[in-house]
Amino acid sequence: MTADSETLAFYDGEAAAYAAYASDKADRVWLTRFAERLEPGATVLDFGCGSGWAAHVFTGRGFRVSALDGSAGLAAEALRRYGVAVRVARFEALDDDGLHGGIWASFCLLHDTRAAMPGHLARLHRALAPGGWLYLGLKQGAGESRDRLGRRYTYFAEAEIEGLLVGAGFPAPEIALERSAGYDGTITGKMHILARRGAR
Repeated sequence: MTADSETLAFYDGEAAAYAAYASDKADRVWLTRFAERLEPGATVLDFGCGSGWAAHVFTGRGFRVSALDGSAGLAAEALRRYGVAVRVARFEALDDDGLHGGIWASFCLLHDTRAAMPGHLARLHRALAPGGWLYLGLKQGAGESRDRLGRRYTYFAEAEIEGLLVGAGFPAPEIALERSAGYDGTITGKMHILARRGAR
């Protein structure tokens, strides 16, 4: 999770309510599209796992799953709701090397700064096995701001994030756009991104 104290405080304080919302609104369509690209029994990292709903679904599909999140409150909810053991750590703590067939990073990295994104993408690339897949959820737009709940958001243009992904070693990322409401009720543009690490 981001090092932003106000965003972390929100998720810790709102953990039970947010976990209930996230579980109800879970985007299983994109999880299925992602999972279909993985090898059976692949190792999957749920990066910024939040309530743990995705880790729970991946486990049910036969994948070997680990989970990381910066919010101790959400980690407790993941354990309580789904039995998912979460490593509580910041994004930059990821130091895996070629371990994962897939990484699910669903609308988590948008809470960090724009300047931090290249480093995060480099760590995710290194953590994937050759040929492994990344799912990345982000909000579309420009600039950085806080929502009415105090959470920090960084918005990316499609061409901008495509360039960052290619620069990190993810050739030809696939990006799909939609508009929908978030937890605070605001409708924003969203990007669903599938990107693959090269075979080497």
